[in-house]
Amino acid sequence: MRILVSNDDGYFAPGIAALAEALGSLGEVTVVAPERDRSGASNSLTLDRPLSLRRTANGFYYVNGTPTDCVHLAVTGMFDALPDMVVSGVNHGANMGDDTIYSGTVAAATEGFLLGVPSMAVSLASKQASDFSVAAQVARDLAERFLARPLRQPVLINVNVPDCPREALRGMKATRLGKRHKAEPVVKSLTPRNETVYWVGAAGEAQDAGEGTDFHAVAAGYVSVTPLQMDLTHNGLIPSIAEWLL
Repeated sequence: MRILVSNDDGYFAPGIAALAEALGSLGEVTVVAPERDRSGASNSLTLDRPLSLRRTANGFYYVNGTPTDCVHLAVTGMFDALPDMVVSGVNHGANMGDDTIYSGTVAAATEGFLLGVPSMAVSLASKQASDFSVAAQVARDLAERFLARPLRQPVLINVNVPDCPREALRGMKATRLGKRHKAEPVVKSLTPRNETVYWVGAAGEAQDAGEGTDFHAVAAGYVSVTPLQMDLTHNGLIPSIAEWLL
């Protein structure tokens, strides 16, 4: 099995090291990640300058671009054949509900999916965590399950793992995305030069966190596994738009 590993926290992040180590027993793992933290980069591609690819002492590769750049470059420029799977993470913090729109972790997996590779984004649902081993092992378990029982159609899954010991996990649940309240307002501050700057506010709290959502599963101690799709067409609105255009 040939696995491409990426993330949005950067090639030096502890989450990607734990993930690469956990997946190593399943096959050949290649790590291609951003040179710095690119959280919130979403699906952006770098088109205004060339990208560089460098290798670190531990064998990881890093790119001066976004998570999407990393996967695109690796799949279309490094490999002779498609990898068997793209795994992105382990992200430091949850990617649930509306987070998936902005997430570079999810974007890296999405790029793999768009290039025809089964892909998975893995996040640890905590900002205070320092141990990524449980989430990495969950990713390995899911990759092993895919190897033994491949799905019959292209798959993009978003995985969120509660921050708890492995024995405390209650299992895995197939979920849908929940929804957050709108984000907090931007935070205004002054620089030492007395210039006004703005920080993007914190994400809103969960609004739709009922049974069946990723929020509900993780809060109850389950690993949330959400299948995603990339068709943004609002099919139900097509008749209304067609009538509006008459």
